[in-house]
Amino acid sequence: MTGTHRGDSHSVVARAGKSFRIALAAAVLASGAELIDQATAQTNPERLGTVSFETSCSPEAQKLFDKAMLYQHSFWYRASQRTFEEVLKKDPDCGIAYWGIALSLLWNPHVPPPAKNLADGAAVLTKGKTVGAKTQRERDYLDALWVMYADYDKVDHRTRIVAYSKAMEQLAQRYRDDDEAQIHYALALNTSASPADKTYANQLKGGALLEPIFQRKPDHPGVAHYLIHLYDYPPIAEKGLDAARRYAQIAPAAAHAQHMPSHIFTRLGLWDDSIRSNAESARVAKEDGEAGDQLHAMDYLVYANLQLGQDRKAKAVIDEMVTVKGADAYFPAGYALAASPARYAIERGDWKEAAVLPVRAGAPPHVQAISYWARALGAARTGDPASAKADIAKLAELRDKLREAKDAYWAEQVDIQCQVATAWVLYAEGKYDEALKAMSAAADAEDRSEKHPVTPGVPKPARELYGVMLLERGNAGDALVAFEATLKKEPNRLAAYAGAAKAAEMSGDKAKARQHFAKVTTIAAGADEDRAEIADARQFLVKNP
Repeated sequence: MTGTHRGDSHSVVARAGKSFRIALAAAVLASGAELIDQATAQTNPERLGTVSFETSCSPEAQKLFDKAMLYQHSFWYRASQRTFEEVLKKDPDCGIAYWGIALSLLWNPHVPPPAKNLADGAAVLTKGKTVGAKTQRERDYLDALWVMYADYDKVDHRTRIVAYSKAMEQLAQRYRDDDEAQIHYALALNTSASPADKTYANQLKGGALLEPIFQRKPDHPGVAHYLIHLYDYPPIAEKGLDAARRYAQIAPAAAHAQHMPSHIFTRLGLWDDSIRSNAESARVAKEDGEAGDQLHAMDYLVYANLQLGQDRKAKAVIDEMVTVKGADAYFPAGYALAASPARYAIERGDWKEAAVLPVRAGAPPHVQAISYWARALGAARTGDPASAKADIAKLAELRDKLREAKDAYWAEQVDIQCQVATAWVLYAEGKYDEALKAMSAAADAEDRSEKHPVTPGVPKPARELYGVMLLERGNAGDALVAFEATLKKEPNRLAAYAGAAKAAEMSGDKAKARQHFAKVTTIAAGADEDRAEIADARQFLVKNP
């Protein structure tokens, strides 16, 4: 994710005392929070897990505060914000509630929040400091979160998230018996981790903090949730399987809790589990009117269905996705709407379709880049390098915009897309040695980085595309190495197994070819009949029993 937000932010620019609370409530109602009144009334908190966050607030406010934390820990931000605001109605002097509102306004901590949310959150925290909190611990929580908002209009998100992680480390050390401090620190360790750190030091440190808490508090939604995020990396994904199996049971009323297990399922290639997880998440989100959650789950559904060769099911999901409205402002939703059609065309090798994919007007640069990349790849693969070069030029513009915005991660990802597309243009122009060299470099660059937590994976791994290029040039041995390397990083990818099988066959290694072709038929046991690679696998196994 990976995760989703829960609706539009509310204006919380404050005036003193009672007038602030009246203005806040009016702004909430004006932005449609009456929907949340219905949602929170219908949702049984007992179906969201168990959280106890000690405060100095009144007993009635304390109950509401714990309820708000249930929503917050499952990234149900609109509901958590509304409930923290209800806390203030019960106890206007509950200063820590302002911390909760500001935390809700950050939305998914893996994604930079909109500028408006940062302005609103800064105002809320300022008000919270003015009202004051009754204990030093609560004041320390407010101060730590302020690091995420301080100079938000001058300091980039990456710098602030790293500073926030350090502030949470100090908080966690100061209050070692405070489980919530440890839990929020563990999450900050993950969100501030460098994508280039292949030792996963931050993630393993966060996991070590949470594992003993999970033993003591097996129904805490945040612990299970954040363990999944912490272990959402190929070499350590197995560590997250227990949390993945349990999180959906801990919080069955939360759409995000139904979705999150699929992060681990995707890393391990457990496609049927991922489909069940995201089908339920999409259903719950649709019932709750949560478009962002629904689209996010549907993107993972498309990915998993394509890995099983169930193309018609994937297409049905995509057709439904375009009818979902109301989540354009949130990155995971926009990403899903761009990535799923690209996946559908590229995984099926429909290069003509890929070459004419529409680009979402007004979408952020890194969302538009997905479509331009797919278009460039499709054009190159259909022998139209001129059109591909035009799309690559657009990619370069988007990469430069991201660099100017100091968004280093997405600038790097778009640069890798440029490299991949350029390699295939060289290939289309008959410059095969240059193309292979460029494609190898692109695959190396992608392997040094990490996929974003929001997405199940890039539309097509660069290493897998390198294998395709090698195979087409008759270099079956190196192609086999490339495909098997892809499978080590991204298990049970159908196209990677099909490529590995073909490469082994061309290399004369019938035993390995039989092994990989058998895996293709196992994965695609319920596939549609029109995937050529599946038909090839079945034919080989008949001829080579």
